[in-house]
Amino acid sequence: MLSRSRCVSRAFSRSLFAFQKGNCPLGRRSLPGISLCQGPAYLYSKKIVINDSVLNVRFFRTTAVCKNDVITVNTPAFAESVTEGDVRWEKAVGDAVSEDEVVCEIETDKTSVQVPSPASGVIEALLVPDGGRVEGGTPLFTLRKTGAAPAKAKPAEAPPAAASKPDPVAAPAPSPPPPPAASIPTQMPPVPPVSSQPVDTKPVSAVKPSAAVSAAEPGAGKGVRSEHRVKMNRMRQRIAQRLKEAQNTCAMLTTFNEIDMSNIQDMRARHKESFLKKHNMKLGFMSAFVKASAFALQEQPVVNAVIDDTTKEVVYRDYIDISVAVATPRGLVVPVVRNVETMNFADIERAINELGEKARKNELAIEDMDGGTFTISNGGVFGSLFGTPIINPPQSAILGMHAIFDRPVAIGGKVEVRPMMYVALTYDHRLIDGREAVIFLRKIKAAVEDPRVLLLDL
Repeated sequence: MLSRSRCVSRAFSRSLFAFQKGNCPLGRRSLPGISLCQGPAYLYSKKIVINDSVLNVRFFRTTAVCKNDVITVNTPAFAESVTEGDVRWEKAVGDAVSEDEVVCEIETDKTSVQVPSPASGVIEALLVPDGGRVEGGTPLFTLRKTGAAPAKAKPAEAPPAAASKPDPVAAPAPSPPPPPAASIPTQMPPVPPVSSQPVDTKPVSAVKPSAAVSAAEPGAGKGVRSEHRVKMNRMRQRIAQRLKEAQNTCAMLTTFNEIDMSNIQDMRARHKESFLKKHNMKLGFMSAFVKASAFALQEQPVVNAVIDDTTKEVVYRDYIDISVAVATPRGLVVPVVRNVETMNFADIERAINELGEKARKNELAIEDMDGGTFTISNGGVFGSLFGTPIINPPQSAILGMHAIFDRPVAIGGKVEVRPMMYVALTYDHRLIDGREAVIFLRKIKAAVEDPRVLLLDL
């Protein structure tokens, strides 16, 4: 909306009168937008008489939008353990955005932070290039506010059906008769003669790939070989760095066992309907393993401890925070379920579902993944039969779950087919001896095979 505003006030009148009388060293210099009567006439001007002085006052057309209609959006503050990140733009200059619409994502070492638009408007400038590194408080982009959400484009109407006015077309030509079927060969094809020239015995590394087949040749493009490179995102770089640090720092050793899942499957099948009705969520196997791990960690506190390499001390934790590995399209994340020792099955299932949903929506905060005293990785959801997980530093152990398969086992001197799962415990042998590791894994086995062990504290 345009409005007309005057550019002369009472104070300006006094100042101009002083200029005219020569009381100011600036003399009769003109001011922007204001001139004496002998000056030229301007569009939207008006003559005013002040103290026997005739002034020519110009008017200007100005917008009525507030002066801060263009705002600069800065990088949000990171957690203490994160100092910088890389920008991935979702919008471009000139794009219209609505309030709270994501403009860009900042990939950090642990997660991605979404930066929404603070208001509806149009993006005027991107102050950081795509892939640029930013810190907390760095200006990201400028936004011109419009005060209303951008209107969504209506889908284009479908063109009228061609069948409404059929054009006269010639009758289609009769299709040619199918070619006769190829005769079935009754003899072997001739073997090409062996060349008398010596065979070139170059090493594999010295053999260069042949040039691509020209387009003129039949079948061109079917055997084209190519490759492309994609830059590793910060999360993948951090995952690689931490896994290599774990291999270089910890003396990792893995012990194995197998668990009969018959009882836990029967319990789940018997109570899953009532559990779903009361708690509005499904009963899975992960809560049983998390609760069994908390029970075993209380029995073997050294597995819940960690070595402080700076002070050369062993830090024993009186709380149990279990990290649950979750696979996402961006990489592996390990949100933490805190104070598991005080939770029941329903509390654990609810916490895992909430963290898993946030991970899939890329809404995990740094605080959701900080800490953790023990990790559980479930490769069985992908069909893994066996594996040795790598410790999640600075923890001292990790439990690997695997797929459930029916296998014949000896039960009471008889062979029976039972649903069995292999489990693996990788631990830091600098701190945990083999005896403690084996006892710890057997505690988990006993608690999962017979959940009454948890109730009786056996």
